[in-house]
Amino acid sequence: MKAGLEVHQQLATGKLFCDCPAELSDDVTATAVRELRATGGENHLVDAAAAFQAARGLRYRYEAVRTSCLVELDEEPPHALNPDAVDVALTLARLLHARPLDEIEVMRKIVVDGSNTSGFQRTALVAADGYLEVSGRRHAILSICLEEDAARKIGEGSGEVTYRLDRLGIPLIEIATGPDIVTPADGREVAEEIGGLLRSTGRVRRGIGTIREDLNVSADGGTRVEIKGVQELRLIPRYLEIEESRQRALLRVRARLRDQGARAPDRPPVDARSVLHALTGPPGDLVRRGGVALALHLPGFHGCLRSLEGSEERLGRELADYARATGLKGILHSDELPGFGLTDADVASLRSLLGAGPLDAFVIAVAPDAAAADRAIRAVTLRATGALDGVPAETRDPLPDGRTRYSRPLPGRDRMYPETDVPPVPVTADRLARIEAGLPERPEAARERLTLQLGLDAERARTLVRAGEVGRLDRLVAQGHAPALVARLLVQELPEAQSTLPPEGPVIDLDEDVLGATLAAVESGTIAKEGIGPVLQRLLTGTSNVAAAVADAGLGGGDRGDLDRLVAQVVAANGDLIARRGAGAFAGLMGDVMKEARGRWDGKVISDRLRAAIERAGGQAGATA
Repeated sequence: MKAGLEVHQQLATGKLFCDCPAELSDDVTATAVRELRATGGENHLVDAAAAFQAARGLRYRYEAVRTSCLVELDEEPPHALNPDAVDVALTLARLLHARPLDEIEVMRKIVVDGSNTSGFQRTALVAADGYLEVSGRRHAILSICLEEDAARKIGEGSGEVTYRLDRLGIPLIEIATGPDIVTPADGREVAEEIGGLLRSTGRVRRGIGTIREDLNVSADGGTRVEIKGVQELRLIPRYLEIEESRQRALLRVRARLRDQGARAPDRPPVDARSVLHALTGPPGDLVRRGGVALALHLPGFHGCLRSLEGSEERLGRELADYARATGLKGILHSDELPGFGLTDADVASLRSLLGAGPLDAFVIAVAPDAAAADRAIRAVTLRATGALDGVPAETRDPLPDGRTRYSRPLPGRDRMYPETDVPPVPVTADRLARIEAGLPERPEAARERLTLQLGLDAERARTLVRAGEVGRLDRLVAQGHAPALVARLLVQELPEAQSTLPPEGPVIDLDEDVLGATLAAVESGTIAKEGIGPVLQRLLTGTSNVAAAVADAGLGGGDRGDLDRLVAQVVAANGDLIARRGAGAFAGLMGDVMKEARGRWDGKVISDRLRAAIERAGGQAGATA
């Protein structure tokens, strides 16, 4: 396997080509409707991906929010490149040992899926020819680019897609590696290291959707396939594993097709409605309501559309995904028939209608009208033809289980042409010197310092670097707080508390004064370490200060005498259990005590008090006996 990453990270610098704030909003104030078409790039050729999307014939509705401007609506020329975003990109270039260009030129990249009001995305190459060292291996960094993020997709239906303009224009830094990743584990490790570098700048946005990876993958003998928009770091190895397996399965399909003398479909589809009178489910209902059913002959494809032995992948699913990309919900194919209400006799009639031999297969597309059925059949024909070569080059969307689904053809150079509305940005020696003087600490150096100087374990140091929390840790430690306690708050308690907030809401962060006051409450004995989480949850949902959050959580104010009385009550209520099990009763009773004591006293103090009380109770029971 060979794989490379394209890491896209939103920057916290304001928008790239206008002065609007880079914040998401539900405050919709106006809408506009557009239709987009594909045009030729700099060499006058139309990109395959753009042509495919334009052929879908969709309309796009754009929701403007209170902070939207005419640049986002493509009614005003873009402003100059955001200088802060350029500085962040140049900082990453230095951190990745890349060569900055003498002059940054903005290009237009044709995108007609509606995610850009203009029909193109602006992108600029900032640096090239860098490298990243991870676990003793050097990975090439091919390019570092700045580009504008797309509009946010809100919904789709009835031939129209709705986007919101709040995300459009947020700066993205794109870091592309070479095809140096050879194992799934490498993929995650490289992504983690790049993420740590990005967060070390302190100028990146945080939260769901602010960083995403495109995975470019090919198995030995396969073709480059792009998995677009992976957001969960932990799933990167699984996507790589499954894509490699899928490509190997398709190569085995190719071998079988060649053995059976398969060839590309060369006959026009035939009307199959006369045979489908008993077809069940939505396709059957559609046929009976006057829909169109086209059957396509696949010579030499018999038995190749179902799952291969030892693999969940199947060519039939691939054909169906191409049909779905045109708007159809799915297809039927001969390897899954008889079924769906069709009998052996119906299948024989379809074979006769198509002139299909014993080694041939067929596909049926049922659609509301002839145009939709024809689009689906043409897409299936394209994919079936590609199966004869093995693995088609394409863009695929990630699914939550680690599988992927066809999205569109792989885009290429035909979609690029110069942006004439944005002046070039010279990269001067003075600017580079300023960038060099302010470079942040590299992840590997930060990990070493946190372990050797601050005494943190290696895994916690790695987590802090990956989360971009080293700067905040250093500042809180400088205030006199214990490094281990600060680390616990930043990488354990605070993320867990934030995870209880609504998933679609903004990432709420607490300033360092509030975090310092929370740490001080632990260090003074007001609350135990176990109380940090409940206090943070209340602070994140609007409680005004730490003292109020402690009170709202029912923590603090208890002395050791209160703890001893609580322990005594629990032990007294469970005398029979202690008599039977002795010290073995500890685990169950600890849970009972913690229900009342969690966050008020340190867990070790509680366990020590409880063990002593159980031992005393057991001794008394023995003496009585």
